[in-house]
Amino acid sequence: MRFVPLLPADRPATSAPGRWLLEAALGGVVLLVTYAALRSVGLSGTFDRSTLLILGATALALALARHRFPDAALLGLAVLVGVLPSAAMLTAIVSYTTSRRAGRAWRRDLLLVTAALIPLLVSEVRLDYWQGGRWQYALAQGGVLAVVAVLIPGLVGTAAGQQDQLVGALRERTAAAERAKRSAESESRIQERSRIAAEMHDLVGHRLSLISLHAGGLELALDRQAPQLSGEAEQLRQASRDAMDELRQVLGVLGPLGRDTGTDALTDATGTRADILALVEESRAAGVPVSFDWQGEDLAEVRPQVRRAVNRVVREALTNVHRYAVGAAVEVTVAQLPGSVEVLVVNGAPPIPPTVTTGLGSGRGLDGLRERVAVLGGRLIVGPVPGGEFEVRAVLPTAPPAAGTRAEQATGAGPAPLALPPEAGGRVRRQLASTVSAALGLAGLGVILLLGLGLVQQTRPYDGPPPVSAVHTGMTMSQVTSVVGPDSAPVRSAAAGREPARPSGSTSCLYPYTTWTTESDRLQVTRYCFKSDVLTEISSFTTPLAP
Repeated sequence: MRFVPLLPADRPATSAPGRWLLEAALGGVVLLVTYAALRSVGLSGTFDRSTLLILGATALALALARHRFPDAALLGLAVLVGVLPSAAMLTAIVSYTTSRRAGRAWRRDLLLVTAALIPLLVSEVRLDYWQGGRWQYALAQGGVLAVVAVLIPGLVGTAAGQQDQLVGALRERTAAAERAKRSAESESRIQERSRIAAEMHDLVGHRLSLISLHAGGLELALDRQAPQLSGEAEQLRQASRDAMDELRQVLGVLGPLGRDTGTDALTDATGTRADILALVEESRAAGVPVSFDWQGEDLAEVRPQVRRAVNRVVREALTNVHRYAVGAAVEVTVAQLPGSVEVLVVNGAPPIPPTVTTGLGSGRGLDGLRERVAVLGGRLIVGPVPGGEFEVRAVLPTAPPAAGTRAEQATGAGPAPLALPPEAGGRVRRQLASTVSAALGLAGLGVILLLGLGLVQQTRPYDGPPPVSAVHTGMTMSQVTSVVGPDSAPVRSAAAGREPARPSGSTSCLYPYTTWTTESDRLQVTRYCFKSDVLTEISSFTTPLAP
């Protein structure tokens, strides 16, 4: 039951004038509909038109004042609803929004209890002392108003406020988890890029060293056989040495690679069949049943970065088997296809289910592996497959894209994808759903209010005929009905043939329900006669009780 769309509680106090006018108009509609519904069943009260306008304007002003003074607005409406039951729905809206925004629980509970007691006291004073009614009737009517206008919406608002706090906390936790995940993934990518850069340092540094060595030998040979070309050889040797120094300045700060599972460092044999077989044999020696299948030619002629990626995929997959699927059978397949290399590592379900956490790894190996495969323009698929198995599949091109293209793929740079327009209909649907919920909630409270006040009205509001202060000539039929109750068919039937003559010119008479009897066991009946909907006569008489 959400009333916020009708009279939002979370709007700032300095809203635009148009918003204030809209809220005033909606509040006026709620007030008029409530008054019309109560009037249709004779519960509109005895106030004249000018008094009703003043009270209605006061109720609207208090409803709008809840933005700046929510507690005072609720207490003021609690007083007003004891005098004007038609303000019950506006009071319910303010009770809901105030309870939803309340901070401390003890303050909210104290406010609701106080606001619920006020209609009881005001109804008691109005009916018992001012209009001469019975205190039991006044207490029952005030109780209905307190429950419907204050307690029910207040409790719903309290639950909604707690839900808002819970959702806010969950959103904060989710955002923090997402930030931590992005940070971990970013760190994994940085570490993997550093590893790749260090590997390139080893490879390119080795090649430049060979070029420098051969250039030195060429320089010595040309110095003896063709002195005029020795300068060219010296420039070649110096250029290779300068390139190696610059490479070390750029990448050398990353340091050498540490020992990983399977190999010591990057070599020309990394990623070949013999290298992958060595990884398999290490796992077999550790007690893991591993089957190995190599399809196609060896990878000795494939680029080093691709071979290194093949080694990393197999090594990371076997490492995860050692950690999380001890004893599971493993199948390692490497296939060189036209233009690509496919690596597949599949392990079955472990004989003993692993614990929730092993504490053996950081959990970032697969993130780094994804980064390495993405840099080469490949694809990595990791996850369970039907049958309880788990697979790690990588497809790597044998001719990786250029450096600029790799950077774009790794960092997400390049032409940005077309941004989809925001879902404009989503907000409209949510607002529409909230508005419908608010209308249904108000309608439900209105039905409860009508039923409650109707049941209370069926009781006897007075021990005898109401005093002149409550009912007097000149009142309309609806005003009289709101005090004495609706017409009673049994009382009208009992009065037929035994009542005094009606005044001349009367158009209708009202016979409210009564159980008051005299000492001689005769029923005391009070008749109200009207002329053109204006009360002209009040008469009392007795009739014998039916046998």
